[in-house]
Amino acid sequence: MKNEQPVIVGLDIGTTKIAAIAGRKNKYGKLEIVGFGKADSSGVNHGMVLNIEECIRSINIALENCMASNPNLTIKEVYVGIAGQHIQSLQTKGDRVLNNVEDEIRKEDIDSLIKDQYKTYIPSGDQIIDIIPQDFTVDSRGGFTLQQVIGMTGVKIGANFHIVTGDKQAIRNIHRCVTRSGLSTKDLVLQPLASAAAVMCPEDLEAGVAIVDIGGGTTDLAIFHEGMLKHTAVIPIAGVNITNDIRQGLGVLRSQAEQMKVQFGMALAEEAKSNAFITIPGLKGQQPKEISSKNLANIIQCRMEEILEYVMYHIRQVDLQDKLIGGIILTGGGSQLKYLPQLTEFMTGMSARVGLPNEHLATGYVTELMKPMYATCIGLILRGYDDYEQDRIRFISNNSDDSVDPVAEGELNGTFVTMAKTYEPSVEELLSQEFPGHIFSVDNNTEEPVQTMEPADQTTTQVVAVNEQADLFSQPVADTAELKAINEVKNKNRGKLIKDIFGTVKGKIMYWFEDVDDQPLD
Repeated sequence: MKNEQPVIVGLDIGTTKIAAIAGRKNKYGKLEIVGFGKADSSGVNHGMVLNIEECIRSINIALENCMASNPNLTIKEVYVGIAGQHIQSLQTKGDRVLNNVEDEIRKEDIDSLIKDQYKTYIPSGDQIIDIIPQDFTVDSRGGFTLQQVIGMTGVKIGANFHIVTGDKQAIRNIHRCVTRSGLSTKDLVLQPLASAAAVMCPEDLEAGVAIVDIGGGTTDLAIFHEGMLKHTAVIPIAGVNITNDIRQGLGVLRSQAEQMKVQFGMALAEEAKSNAFITIPGLKGQQPKEISSKNLANIIQCRMEEILEYVMYHIRQVDLQDKLIGGIILTGGGSQLKYLPQLTEFMTGMSARVGLPNEHLATGYVTELMKPMYATCIGLILRGYDDYEQDRIRFISNNSDDSVDPVAEGELNGTFVTMAKTYEPSVEELLSQEFPGHIFSVDNNTEEPVQTMEPADQTTTQVVAVNEQADLFSQPVADTAELKAINEVKNKNRGKLIKDIFGTVKGKIMYWFEDVDDQPLD
């Protein structure tokens, strides 16, 4: 069974990180992760690729780490997530008269009805990314799902559709980055839909929920009601904005602001202790600066309230503020802020919880990936399997995994986590980079700022916070010598592979991208 299932790879090109995860379903229908790699993102801002060369370098690092985690893994095609403030959505209706009223409605009739929607008028600079059927009608009867309508009989079939569009140039830039990284794009998937697939269960879909994916550059929203998608939106405010607020409001460096946010930040200022301070070193020999934990929480809370106001605006647009029994599911890296579910419940009046992508993962595998920041990437794999199982695409997977068994937790600790943690330096390391010659450490056991100590040969500065979440996001630094040795081998093989590919198909690829039009992706 395992060898019959295709290996599907999700590629999440985010503002702060790029993640590549390879997975395959086991005989129980759960995902076994066979490869994982990530890298810091560069050249991407608010979900849009601005610098293609920098983005390609980041993608290559993530792919190299993914394949280094499993030497038997070969990656040639990926499902790619897309977001950004250029994303728009609209509702349309369509119908089609059946050729033979005596025959039952077939899947081919549904496919033809969906294909007709690509003729929908959209602005000239935009391109259709996805067309999602909502509910169907047969003659004068309505309210049917896709599964119900197949096999019925009638004269005319119709449906309501949710159409997702995006800027043509932004879509083209993503394709170029993926192609020039030696890969082909199997499909583009709206990121909030991918995240929803990873964190929702059938009960959530029936009850009605709003998926709020708080990433680095954008906050993605998907609203479901009565078992179907009702609305999607991309809000161009997210974790990067919070970091900038901290940097400007407290007068610190960007790296310091980011580390304070993920280690000491909380979304409810009233829960922060008034006598708690974070001590950071001064610049160019200046005195260390003490930051109030309550001031930090106030800055974070203000920006999170703004994001939640946008979320409620979109929920009210579709008149579902009193109908989402399942409430709000928070996911993405930003959902890990302490007390965020409580703030969400206060702001929206709905129940809230953090959604983890462990609903579909096989047990005993890759606990590192059971974090909300990987929901989009895992959801992309699930979208690929949905296409495969529903026969939406002529599915021939070019990815392969020749290993005997999927990578288990014990192997993960030695390989996968090493790759991932290479790009999650600790507070001490980041501060040491900012201030050469100083060594920094974090003390989580004291409730008062520790005084600066000055040994004879070096200066040690203690960075202290009284809250107990200081090690929530901290990660040990990987063995860079080991990583370098692994990557040197992979770079030689991968460089040859990429060179061979482009020596054959470069002309055809560039021609296709220069003349890409509004046709759906194959």
